[in-house]
Amino acid sequence: MSTRTHSALAHKSTFNVITKRLLHFLKTRAFFSKTDSIISLCFFTALFVIIYTILSWAIFDAVWTKENVAQCQDAVGACWSVIDARYRLIMFGLYPYDLHWRPSLACLTIVSTIILSCLPKLWEAKRLSLLWLVGFTTFFLLMEGSLLGLKQVTTDQWGGLALTLFLFASVVLVGMPMGLGLALARRSKLPLIRYGASIFIDLIRSLPLLTTLFIAAVVMPIVLPDWMTGDKIWRVIIAFSLFFACYQAEVFRGGFQAIPKGQFEAGDALGLSYFQILSHIIMPQVFRHSLPGTINMVVITFKETAIVIIIGFFDVLASANAAFGSGEWAPYYMEVYAFVALIYWSFIFSLSQYGAYLKKRMRIAIH
Repeated sequence: MSTRTHSALAHKSTFNVITKRLLHFLKTRAFFSKTDSIISLCFFTALFVIIYTILSWAIFDAVWTKENVAQCQDAVGACWSVIDARYRLIMFGLYPYDLHWRPSLACLTIVSTIILSCLPKLWEAKRLSLLWLVGFTTFFLLMEGSLLGLKQVTTDQWGGLALTLFLFASVVLVGMPMGLGLALARRSKLPLIRYGASIFIDLIRSLPLLTTLFIAAVVMPIVLPDWMTGDKIWRVIIAFSLFFACYQAEVFRGGFQAIPKGQFEAGDALGLSYFQILSHIIMPQVFRHSLPGTINMVVITFKETAIVIIIGFFDVLASANAAFGSGEWAPYYMEVYAFVALIYWSFIFSLSQYGAYLKKRMRIAIH
């Protein structure tokens, strides 16, 4: 039997199994009795109407190109012409138009870095650190430009999805080691370090993220001398990273608590130093136990980047508001928000599904 025939039979067998399970579910759950049948028919009818209405508005009756924008006034569906005409503003904000190839390549670099981070072969501290260092450095060099001999574009001209990805990557890259350091400090045998880390973590976690960012963006320039304030974007990144680190420290603390105390004692009995026990025995298990929680924190962080619009950053949400800000495109705000929602959904759904995969993988590995 050829490989192609064997693959076809396997797919057919899988399809038959799924079909049988679906029919069994409908027979035993949806149409088990007359009452169940009536409720199920009403539900499926309503679901069909809702799905058909959404598809009619979004696809079947929609206007797609900016050349046909005149048809939007009489169309009953969505006017995606606004996306065709203004997508560059949404994706790249105020970045110079003729240099959009740079943020495009930078965004591709950081997305590739995120994808590669999900590969089990790279789940080592050195490999992940090197991967993120190279990816983030490449992103920044492409966006800023001067260090590569290109035209310099300052951070106040960054915007759109490119700025959102930069904030997200910066917070994860800076906040992850800070979170690990705080988790280790909270487990220190020295009371001053242990209680100091505990108080700091609880203090930052008790504040809303918006308050933390507002202090970094607005209050710090007032109370600090000019030479200490620095650029606004870096102050916000540091504050955001501290907020992320304090929550991530609790995720790592859960990973430490999942490890039996006997493993520390076994390391001592073998004559290993504290750092050897951490690097060779404890930390690989901590990372493995905390991976699902870490993915959850990364998902939350990506969503919370939208808050920076309140403190004056031209992120993807602010760029979306500007995209329909002119009179020509003002009626089509729903299409713009739907496009931005699709961007957020794509990233968050992918990360959440990866988190579910990790949880399943962890359960199989433990059993």
